[in-house]
Amino acid sequence: MTNKATFTKLALATLMSATALSAHAGSELTVYTALEAEDLKRYAAAFNKKHPDIKINWVRDSTGIVTAKLLAEKENPQADAVWGLAATSLLVLKGEQMLQPYKPAGVEKLSKKFYDQDATPSWVGMDAWMAAVCFNTVEAKKHNLPKPTSWEDLTKPVYQGHIVMPNPNSSGTGFLDVSSWLQMFGEENGWQYMDRLHNNIARYTHSGSKPCKLAAAGEAPIGISFAFRGAKLKKKGAPLDLVFPKEGLGWDMEASAIVKGTDNLDAAKKLMDFSISEEANRLYNKGYAVVAMPGIAKPVQYFPENAAELMIDNNFEWAASSRSEILKQWQTRYDSKSDPK
Repeated sequence: MTNKATFTKLALATLMSATALSAHAGSELTVYTALEAEDLKRYAAAFNKKHPDIKINWVRDSTGIVTAKLLAEKENPQADAVWGLAATSLLVLKGEQMLQPYKPAGVEKLSKKFYDQDATPSWVGMDAWMAAVCFNTVEAKKHNLPKPTSWEDLTKPVYQGHIVMPNPNSSGTGFLDVSSWLQMFGEENGWQYMDRLHNNIARYTHSGSKPCKLAAAGEAPIGISFAFRGAKLKKKGAPLDLVFPKEGLGWDMEASAIVKGTDNLDAAKKLMDFSISEEANRLYNKGYAVVAMPGIAKPVQYFPENAAELMIDNNFEWAASSRSEILKQWQTRYDSKSDPK
């Protein structure tokens, strides 16, 4: 009898201990992202200073691939949250009823264009990234290439075979380029513009930053990319000039959301709260000239002072609803010059 009672007490104590350990073990979040790989550690470190009990397991790829992965997993979600994916992609996911609405603490401090305007937002923005042309001055001199000042310049015969740009099916940067040209020039003229540009394209990459990296390395004189990557490479000494075409710049915002069906909703909410905080916005401003919280952004080296003025009036809803048709048509017209996957 005594042995049985002792055994019962030991079993109960073991169970209570295991429960206590489990309660303090914290939780893990699987977070899908298209953020630049070098930013992930510092974003996670800042979050973990406030929430050391929540471990972030990143799953990173380019925007198009992350978006396709989320859509493929619709019936069996593998991600708990998204931290850093194009707003146009999150609008697609919202339309598929895949996002868990949540109003992060302090969301009213953000610029209104940076978050979903439903009473309970399904997504919140972080920063805006904008198109830019990376122009290698050394390679350009070798080929007698003038420095372009406009998108239209890039269709001139002198640039034939010297331009690299991202594939919009894989890259969010590629998609913002294509969707912005269709908005700036009108749909018919936009496709005609891309037909002319295609004549000068050497290759389409599956990464938005790669065209600028190739230009920086001298493997291509001109890379259509985004401003943050160009500024970073120029700061490291690459012989690049950043060109901001005078017709206007396509842009998208990076945004975050909770994936509907997560088993870690409380932890995901804490991630969302942090993602819109002043501290997080200051982190975003290290590489992006425009961030969600007004009054935070300081000028970023090599960005134009009037960056916000150069950004087109982007119709995100149109871009999201037209996305599949745009990508299908682009694939049919231009995919012959894409890099192998």
